[in-house]
Amino acid sequence: MESLATREIFLFEGFRLDQRGLFRRDERGMFIPVAIGARALDVLRVLIAARGELVSKDEIRAAVWPGIVVEDNNLTVQMSSLRRILDQESAEGSCIQTVAGRGYRFIPTMTQRAADPGPDSAAASSIVGGRPRPRLSIAVLPFSNLSDDPEQEYYADGITDDLTTDLSRIAGSFVIAHSTAFTYKGKAVAAKQIGGELSVRYVLEGSVRRSGNRVRVNAQLIDAETDAHLWAAERFDHDIDDLFALQDEITSRIAIELNLELVSAEAARQADHPDVLDYILQGRAAHSKPPTPDKYIDAISLFERALALDPRSVEAQSRLAIELTARVLDQMSASPAAHIARAEGLVGQALKAAPRSPLAHFAKGQVLRVQRRYAEAIPEYEAAITFNRNWVHALGPLAECKLFTGSIDETIPLVERAIRLSPRDPFIAIWYFRIGRVHLLQSRTDEAIVWLEKARGANAELPYVHSDLASAYALRGEAERSAVELAESRRLCLDGRYSSIFRLQANGCYRIPKIRALYETTLFTGLRKAGMPEE
Repeated sequence: MESLATREIFLFEGFRLDQRGLFRRDERGMFIPVAIGARALDVLRVLIAARGELVSKDEIRAAVWPGIVVEDNNLTVQMSSLRRILDQESAEGSCIQTVAGRGYRFIPTMTQRAADPGPDSAAASSIVGGRPRPRLSIAVLPFSNLSDDPEQEYYADGITDDLTTDLSRIAGSFVIAHSTAFTYKGKAVAAKQIGGELSVRYVLEGSVRRSGNRVRVNAQLIDAETDAHLWAAERFDHDIDDLFALQDEITSRIAIELNLELVSAEAARQADHPDVLDYILQGRAAHSKPPTPDKYIDAISLFERALALDPRSVEAQSRLAIELTARVLDQMSASPAAHIARAEGLVGQALKAAPRSPLAHFAKGQVLRVQRRYAEAIPEYEAAITFNRNWVHALGPLAECKLFTGSIDETIPLVERAIRLSPRDPFIAIWYFRIGRVHLLQSRTDEAIVWLEKARGANAELPYVHSDLASAYALRGEAERSAVELAESRRLCLDGRYSSIFRLQANGCYRIPKIRALYETTLFTGLRKAGMPEE
């Protein structure tokens, strides 16, 4: 059978295989050696050499143990070792497909290139192991330095490196390693050609210009299959106080916006026969719309379809649990107890199958929060943020948990961080609300109204925004406006909690005396003035 050339490099699923051995890409985008046995490495080379074709057990034994009679158990042991190494971060099944009674097939998409390409050689040639270009696959090209000072090249390179790392944290993404992308530096190569050579669907390119105390960054996303421009980042034009802090903020904001854009672009692709990933991507696109009853119906339906096709999908389990709990938290569920119970069961299955999955831990945080177990939810959200510093949708829930556990002073800074990183986020109304709620609780009524009105303007279908406005307007003596908002909160809320103070308190958690006292003297006092009865 065909063997691998000694100076070839293969890149796949965050790994690199070359003549020296196997390497894994770390959080910085650097490749670090992987501890792997010689026999297992030989088996991997045989599988990769097959280019996605089926390899029989006899072919593997002949290549790895030439002239030696070995038992099936030896091959099974090596396969188990490979799967343990290659599949540990995957929630999508094994890289190595077993074909019962026939052999094995290595199924990830790979890119191949020479170890030391000359200046005029092709940077990479595509190998697609029986699959099309991976969904959410992207190459971040080296950002151009447009500054007069050539020494500023390092800053453009730093933004490229950080973006590569940040995008690799997007769930389901396939991001070309920066070492491969940098082979295109200074070359005028069309995005369509790069997409073909690296087997990616998208290419991100951009530029950095630094002049005096100003830095300007531009970025644009290109569909590598059609050469169409899909998205351009708003121009980041900032004064320099802390250059590297600014770099962090710029790359984080681009990564967050790209996450939404990539998922939307993929979900829009037509599929004659949708599979699990199609439904998950469509569900993620639906989830990214502002919260409304219809949005929840659509997203839940799509994740249910994904789960019906693959009941063991950790991603489908986690995302469905997240959607069910969010529907309850946004007071748009007519059956909150049933939705919470279903979500809890799904999270249990997901964590049992993938105990290190950050998505499953985030889903666990949502379940604990909707059960008002705020102290237990905090480490789950913090685990998600540790995995991905750009997980802005964990910052808001974390802020709420901090509030209900007594750390009210930590609430607004966490929410402000989310707004700074994602100023056009579809969930920004909830973030505005959280800031308004804290101002209300601390008797800064005028400031509370400013933020709550911003929340209402961003999304008028959130019942709790209207109830807080009803309280704030009443505290300020605006009875008519207060009555309108209270009526609207009752109309929108499906669980009836705004019918009385008693029912509203029963749906909250006020174990911390300090927090309970704040609610009593502000929110509940205002709602009583607005006309909400005790019982």
